[in-house]
Amino acid sequence: MRKESHHKGWNEIKTNDSWAIFKIMGEFVSGFEKMSQIGPCVSIFGSARTKPEDPQYKLAERIAKRIVEAGYGVITGGGPGIMEAGNKGAHLGGGTSVGLNIDLPFEQHDNPYIDSDKNLQFDYFFVRKVMFVKYSQGFVVMPGGFGTLDELFEAMTLIQTKKIGRFPIILVGSEFWKGLFDWVKEVLLKKHGKVSPEDLNLIKIVDSEEEVIEALDAFYKKYNLSPNF
Repeated sequence: MRKESHHKGWNEIKTNDSWAIFKIMGEFVSGFEKMSQIGPCVSIFGSARTKPEDPQYKLAERIAKRIVEAGYGVITGGGPGIMEAGNKGAHLGGGTSVGLNIDLPFEQHDNPYIDSDKNLQFDYFFVRKVMFVKYSQGFVVMPGGFGTLDELFEAMTLIQTKKIGRFPIILVGSEFWKGLFDWVKEVLLKKHGKVSPEDLNLIKIVDSEEEVIEALDAFYKKYNLSPNF
């Protein structure tokens, strides 16, 4: 990094940063224009490395199909693995299937189950993340890696700090998620007091597609559907 900075010089770096603002603005404008037309949706997150023969892939596909049958669209990161399963389930269910793709050096490529007019491309992670949060009425979080955890904890933080309206965050796979949230309860909450007890009410852990739909229905019997920002 020092070598690169030495070759470019600070003035050149600052100039490039200034021009990047216009590209960032363009991604926001394009995203807002397209996403504002899709209606209520639920985002499905999970590992890009999950194979089609994996039970988690098949479960995500069933969940997505049930979600569109319940009247929502489905948003994913647009790539392979759980993202593909989510778009596939939405497509098979005849519902809205949105993909928010991003340029990455590995793993990421479009899956074939995204609606042709709802396949958005991003260069910036933070712009893409705004689209997920702003246009989702719920998060369904399948087992995944750092990217999945990033989306999960960002959503929890934004709701906790009241920067966005509350929406259901549903974690699928109690065996996968139990260790993490045991640590949250025992270490973050009880031992160090870094979170509040009510913060843990932001999430629900389930194991089946029926439980996902029940959690969505229960939430929206209590709260009205509304934009998150």
